[in-house]
Amino acid sequence: MSIKNYHFYNKISVRIIIATIRNIIVALLLAFILLFLIYGLTKKEVNQAISLVQTISVNTNKKQLDNISFNKVEKKVRNYPEYGTKYATIDIESLNISLPLYYGDTLTILRNGAGQSGGSYFPGEGGTIVCMAHNTKEMFRRLPEIEIGATIKIDASYGKFEYEVYDTKVVSMYDEDSIEIQHEEERLAVYTCYPVTGIGHKTERFVVFAKLVKIEE
Repeated sequence: MSIKNYHFYNKISVRIIIATIRNIIVALLLAFILLFLIYGLTKKEVNQAISLVQTISVNTNKKQLDNISFNKVEKKVRNYPEYGTKYATIDIESLNISLPLYYGDTLTILRNGAGQSGGSYFPGEGGTIVCMAHNTKEMFRRLPEIEIGATIKIDASYGKFEYEVYDTKVVSMYDEDSIEIQHEEERLAVYTCYPVTGIGHKTERFVVFAKLVKIEE
């Protein structure tokens, strides 16, 4: 093969390689755009499928709740309820709110009432209890109306606990330090998505802070 022909075929090979790379890039971009469009159209269904995998069914087994007890000396709950179990009610009389309280905070649980964070303490244990509920009309829609000094009651299967509101705050959902989990004093933190009106994803939370003032067996 002559040098002239060699260069000719070499240029053709380079062009073919460049064209192939260009086609691959275009194909990848089109695939990415297509996947993005598909996700946008099916985002709700995808999120529901993910939450279905992650959630746990709500347990309303009353027989199990009979085994829960509280040790006053150790300030310790005995035989904790299973995750997803309703073990109490949470009441805010001034706002006409009364909801079942479940141990856990999955989407399934929050569709049925208020949930308690699995990383927080139980009422009576002397630490921070973290509870939340949706901002719907049937749940915590009126929570931002609460006033300092208002009473929040948790009527658990092993005792009744009364808390007095001392502060409220609007925080970012990304601020992990906005609610401190501590064990020096019993406090209750109750929150919901904020603002409570409008539609769409909310990145802020309205948090109510209360301190324990009364315990009844």
